[in-house]
Amino acid sequence: MLDIKFIRENTKLVKEAAKNKNIKVDIGELLKLDEEKREAQTKIDNLRAQRNELASAAKGGKPIAKQIAKGKNLKEEIAKLEREIENVNVKYTEILERVPNLHHPDAPIGKDDNDNKEVEIVGKPTKFNFEPKNHLELGKSLDLLDFETAAEVSGNGFYYLKNELALLEFALVQFVLEKLVKKGFIPFSTPDLARGFAMKGTGYNPRGNEDQIYEIKGEDLSLIATAEITLGSYLANKILAKKDLPIKYVGFSHCFRKEGGAYGKESRGLYRVHQFSKVEMFIFSAPEQSDDLLEEMKEIEKEIYGELKIPFRVLNICTGDLGAPAYRKYDLEAWLPMKNNWGEITSCSNCTDFQSRRLNIKYKDNDGKTKLVHTLNGTAMAFTRVPIAILENFQQADGSVKIPKVLKKYMPSLVITPK
Repeated sequence: MLDIKFIRENTKLVKEAAKNKNIKVDIGELLKLDEEKREAQTKIDNLRAQRNELASAAKGGKPIAKQIAKGKNLKEEIAKLEREIENVNVKYTEILERVPNLHHPDAPIGKDDNDNKEVEIVGKPTKFNFEPKNHLELGKSLDLLDFETAAEVSGNGFYYLKNELALLEFALVQFVLEKLVKKGFIPFSTPDLARGFAMKGTGYNPRGNEDQIYEIKGEDLSLIATAEITLGSYLANKILAKKDLPIKYVGFSHCFRKEGGAYGKESRGLYRVHQFSKVEMFIFSAPEQSDDLLEEMKEIEKEIYGELKIPFRVLNICTGDLGAPAYRKYDLEAWLPMKNNWGEITSCSNCTDFQSRRLNIKYKDNDGKTKLVHTLNGTAMAFTRVPIAILENFQQADGSVKIPKVLKKYMPSLVITPK
């Protein structure tokens, strides 16, 4: 979240950012409640000072009835004002937590994903000289996917990966982790559940208006939607040394999302499911490092998909599609023949100090002052949409599918053939 002092001093800028992000929040009401809180706190401080003076005056002797009565009145007035602050604070906090981060000057102003700006295209959309199949048809003919049994066991939106597709997932995990560890990222395998402070701290509110999070009934626990939650919270309430920044993590986790709502054809098969595996990058940095690190993260994602030879494009995400925490964001979209269009496979974001303020992650600067770190996150690979791209783009006329050569050392064969 943003600092209330920053909101007071930059009200116009904050209002403009909320407007550009299509987030409705009453900044005027927030500032009114802030003023009420501060006025009440000033009164409390004055009353406490009077109590201290009264206590000093009575020190060494028995307080007279007048002093006792005045002390009792002061105590009651302080308690009343504290209750008022507590009541105001509920509404104040609710509004403050809805205030979005600012956006980068180079983020396109726009309402939704239709206004995202294409930065570049790498590779060309795949063309076939035969009638191609979608990944569901390929999954059936090659005995790789089973949605029917998963629906019986777990419900709709779940699946079994089988045979070479199960091996392909593990091959992609090893490929990505090996690459990122060589680039200085510390590897993690993270918990699949997190407490409320971690969910809210990273911007995932289980009880928000758009509830996509699975909660554990009766527990302060939810299934994570991304390892961003567990990696970002790993250093909560810590003070870091500036010489150690940036700190780069990469984590493997399972991810769980309700994915409610109607998405039409794009929800078919593996494209939108309730559970999937993912490798996530997360970086803690000094403020002056974060812009360059976002570009570095984008280049890593481009390198991964370039080596896999999957056609993709890079998008500069517009303000209306940024979400509350992100200051700037890039998406990579692969060419998906099933859609006859581009489809998101990964993204990376700079959240500046929006998450670290909630999670209380700071560093000691060279001037000795303690400041908030900046946080960045990026999906290295999600293991549902990437297999779609591989199956559909690399299918052959004989019904087989070629595996990217870069995965040779992780796979028993570079061809998946009909059973």
